[in-house]
Amino acid sequence: MDSREVILRSVRQNLPPKVECPALDQGHWICYEDRVKQFTDVLEAVGGTCSIVHSMDELNDQLHQLPAYCAAKKICSCVPGVGESNVPLETIQDPHDLEDVDFAILPGQFGVAENGAVWITDAEIKYRILCFIPQHIALVVRAKCDLADAIVDHMHEAYHRLEITDSSFGLFMSGPSKTADIEQSLVIGAHGPRSLTVFLLEMPN
Repeated sequence: MDSREVILRSVRQNLPPKVECPALDQGHWICYEDRVKQFTDVLEAVGGTCSIVHSMDELNDQLHQLPAYCAAKKICSCVPGVGESNVPLETIQDPHDLEDVDFAILPGQFGVAENGAVWITDAEIKYRILCFIPQHIALVVRAKCDLADAIVDHMHEAYHRLEITDSSFGLFMSGPSKTADIEQSLVIGAHGPRSLTVFLLEMPN
């Protein structure tokens, strides 16, 4: 018997006892007293930033204060009335032409307090690559009533809120691109956006 078989035999003989999966309808899911604060704190912990704004004018004012936005040469906005887009998506035929976009402004559907993630779909985004290829990304999450309605407590609740059709695309984005595989050092923007700013917009529809 070679060493491989010895190891596998030892593993088989020392398997942990089977445990029944918990019933989801009886779970005591984590809830936060202040979902907005929890979302903001977690997002900042993973390298992103969150700003609460109460009007489109305030949103644009804060956007123009971001160094990454001010330095951007190519800006693509998929949120009407936000930012000064100079990349006309209607003329783009090949997604590869978006490879040099510096700053993208995209609509987010809602946030998750547990992990600082934002659910994004392609309903208002012509090219999905805009979620990954720009140097910097800003997400605009509009609150229908108050800010707390734009944030759910945890992922279990988030999946209940999803509206997915056969042709739709979606993803959860939490913070900018990052990796800690090399020497256990956190590197921001290793293989994607170097910054992520989330604007929580509290205003009537």
